[in-house]
Amino acid sequence: MQGGYVGKILRVDLSREKTSSEDLNTQWARMFIGGKGLGAKYLFEELKPNTDPLSPENVMIIMTGPLTGTTAPCASRYAVLTKSPLTGAFLDCYVGGYLGAELKFAGFDAAIITGKAEKPTYLWIADGKAEFKDAKDLSGLDIHETEKRIKEDLEDKEVKVAAIGPAGENLAKMACITVDLYRHAGRGGAGAVMGSKNLKAVAVRGHQSISVPKIEDFIALSQEITKDDVLTPDNEWAKIDGTPGFLRMVQEAGILPTRNFQMGVFEHVNKIDEVAIKKILVRRRACYGCPLGCGNLTQVKEGPFAGTIVEGPEYETLAMAGANCYISDLAAIAKYNLLCDQLGLDTISTGDAIAFAMECYERGIITEKDTNGLELTFGNVEAYIEMPKLIAYRESIGDILAEGVSRAAEKIGKGSGHFTVHAKRLEYPGYDPRGSIGMALAYAVSDRGACHLRAWPANSEAFGDLDPFTTEGKAQLVIDDQNLYSVKWSLVVCDFYAIGYPNIARLCSAATGWNLKEEDVKIIGERVWNQTRQFNVREGISRENDTLPERISKDPLKGGRAEGHVVARADFDKMLGEYYQLRGWDEEGRPRKEKLKALELVA
Repeated sequence: MQGGYVGKILRVDLSREKTSSEDLNTQWARMFIGGKGLGAKYLFEELKPNTDPLSPENVMIIMTGPLTGTTAPCASRYAVLTKSPLTGAFLDCYVGGYLGAELKFAGFDAAIITGKAEKPTYLWIADGKAEFKDAKDLSGLDIHETEKRIKEDLEDKEVKVAAIGPAGENLAKMACITVDLYRHAGRGGAGAVMGSKNLKAVAVRGHQSISVPKIEDFIALSQEITKDDVLTPDNEWAKIDGTPGFLRMVQEAGILPTRNFQMGVFEHVNKIDEVAIKKILVRRRACYGCPLGCGNLTQVKEGPFAGTIVEGPEYETLAMAGANCYISDLAAIAKYNLLCDQLGLDTISTGDAIAFAMECYERGIITEKDTNGLELTFGNVEAYIEMPKLIAYRESIGDILAEGVSRAAEKIGKGSGHFTVHAKRLEYPGYDPRGSIGMALAYAVSDRGACHLRAWPANSEAFGDLDPFTTEGKAQLVIDDQNLYSVKWSLVVCDFYAIGYPNIARLCSAATGWNLKEEDVKIIGERVWNQTRQFNVREGISRENDTLPERISKDPLKGGRAEGHVVARADFDKMLGEYYQLRGWDEEGRPRKEKLKALELVA
């Protein structure tokens, strides 16, 4: 390794209570870089097909990139990769904060975790070594208390901790892994994978430095890019408003999920938008080495939720647990956010699950006998605020909802499947595709299920100049986003820095000593996307899984610019067929051998 990488992988076998260190596969690093790509390659090679995601045989990978822990801007993140217990498909989550950099300072580019501990355990990684620590006294504790106890146990306040809460311990399929109290590997149930392994937390501390070939040149490049490409007017939103500023934009486009995706506008949006957030804002927060500082640390000072302190709520929480549940009380949303953070729940999927249950309740499909006596109507703050606890502890209706909306509808029946909004069982995030048809395709073909961070055509459709209701050019638009995001998540650069191929090539080359060109990184992006599709095909994913929810294809959207629109099946099928053809995949969505060979994914 010339630079950027530590060059070591930590292997952890929880069943045998053994750890070992091995050299990073340098050939794979050149082909996949790190993060998403390199993690996907290791996962594909090491996980046996059709493995139960909650069995000891599932593999969980923490993977950094060559920029992690360096002076490169917006590059503190790391990836968590595994097979999802929610979808049964490939899962990659990205976490900010400080743990990714700390892992490299501790001497490892990645940790590959397998097996299941006999008793509750946490993993302690420090300066090239790892050991198992008894977590019996941490069982059942929320994430905030867990992190506090671990730092006390290790007598070091600078230790970085990734932990699960009761939701992960109880194997809720929307459980997340939380680092630095407020940062999350949030989607797809990664927290349940940790819970199934009896792994309560991973704690990391390191003092090692990271080498690059020419440090002065690398620092100069980082400063140049920070000045000319990061701290620019286009990125001012991150420093001024953060993601809550998206609310008005999405509302104006008529694609803000409201009342379980029945409507595209929320009449009380001004009560929860970026202006409202500023009334409870304490200060801004940033991840390691980030010049943007997009995080909002907020505090509720009045009312029944006074004393609530949380980083957020971010746009997705405001949309999915605010508008989608018809909650206009910002203090209640902040409290919900804090509860999810403490219990270890994904705020997006949990918000979707609550909104789904609210619609079931209002339609008489479930009653107070099912909800532990709660009047679970849209907008009912008292019932809403109890739901994260019911889901995390699997009590009452929460036991069913903890399986995700798709399985919950299978259990509840009575036609409730019609208004579950998901792709590959992963609940939709905060952009209704009936007002941005490209998003329908993006959600459907996303490798981890419904996700706006694999492709975001809404930026060009709902918020740009492209017609949001026509299919022309949308397949290529999704492909272009997916390839770019795949190499971006492999580097691993924050979503809020809209880095392009030229600077990806420049930064990666400067960190590693490789001479990467723009065309090289484009090929890597395409290679990574086809690698994750290979994984999913092996796990049984096909065309029938790349599909639309009935609500999106049959129920006209109410309110706003997209009122009356659906995503017609014929239009969707046209986009999907074109997408497969452009990708070099067959009609069932399987990458053709010629494509895999061209990308060096088969011999």
